[in-house]
Amino acid sequence: MRKGWSDVALGELLTPRTEVCAIIPEGQYHEVTVGLWGKGVRLRRKVAGSEIASLSRNVARTGDFIISKIDARNGAYGFIPPHLDGGVVTNDFPLFSVVEGRADPRWIYWTSRSRFFIDLCRASSEGTTNRVRLKESKFAQVRIPLPPRAEQRRLAAHLDVIESRLTRAHVLREEQEQELQAALRSAFHRLEAHAEWKPMSTVAPLVRREVEVDPDRSYPELGIRSFGRGTFHKPSVLGIDTTKRLFEIHSGDLVFNNVFAWEGAVAVARPEDHGRLGSHRFITCVCDSARVFPQFLHFYFLTRDGLEKLGKASPGGAGRNRTLGIEKLSSITVPLPSVAKQAEFKRLLDLQAKVRAETATASQQTDALLPSLLDRIFSA
Repeated sequence: MRKGWSDVALGELLTPRTEVCAIIPEGQYHEVTVGLWGKGVRLRRKVAGSEIASLSRNVARTGDFIISKIDARNGAYGFIPPHLDGGVVTNDFPLFSVVEGRADPRWIYWTSRSRFFIDLCRASSEGTTNRVRLKESKFAQVRIPLPPRAEQRRLAAHLDVIESRLTRAHVLREEQEQELQAALRSAFHRLEAHAEWKPMSTVAPLVRREVEVDPDRSYPELGIRSFGRGTFHKPSVLGIDTTKRLFEIHSGDLVFNNVFAWEGAVAVARPEDHGRLGSHRFITCVCDSARVFPQFLHFYFLTRDGLEKLGKASPGGAGRNRTLGIEKLSSITVPLPSVAKQAEFKRLLDLQAKVRAETATASQQTDALLPSLLDRIFSA
């Protein structure tokens, strides 16, 4: 332990606080809950008193420390923010006040953000697999390192500044992404306005590469996320364990998940996707390289107009009852500017991909910074 720091039981720093209110059927209440892994305290729902089963609830106040008995071991705790003052909670969410004169609330906040604190909550939880709960008596007895008040304030202020800067960096990255996406949409619409329109059947026809399934062979599958979020690799499946037909996907294919194409389950297969398999529900189209880039068509199908056409080509009810028809897809007309203009647009898409990759790397590094600092503080 660092010089001058004390080893203190949590019960000396956090005092249980109870403020019970009677639930009036005609009243309106804000139910409070807590996200996992430090995601914060949030509004669960606004609800009429007549919809609350119990006759009373505990009232949360700004600055209370709240913890979930069920998910404390999964980082479900935090401080009640001002906009949730007066919200109600069940007994599964005990509330605590920070003891004045012993601990700075921001120091308790940063302590709770550490892996060290999660380990304490796990050690304070008991029960079988599906009934593990925080034992408040054990929680009160666990001990944490406590620096002098001046040191608490200094360290908390330092961490607050870092958190503020990281939040600002995250906001700037989001703004950069939005600006780049807006520039792409603008450039696309300028090309679209002067383009020819051709059916998919002539510029990117369906291509099927069915494989003969060997019961003893393993087949790596491909998945497509909705809302234009690209491909992902699914676990391999043994031939003996599958009854579905499998089709090979090649790099550069324009791939549609025919169940969710209407909500943007469209992607261009990447080099690392080459040779993976999809079921009959994956429609693969191969672009005529002399006329169109798959990335250009992919962008089009994620525009409002493109999604609307996919929706009309996917008749049926909601969810899995809406299936993209192969013939209907083939008849969809798409914009076809010159290949040179498409190449210019693809360079913008490549730039966006590069920026996104750099942003993802930077985000991983910044996301790891605070946990690393907290580990250093509580492992010393």
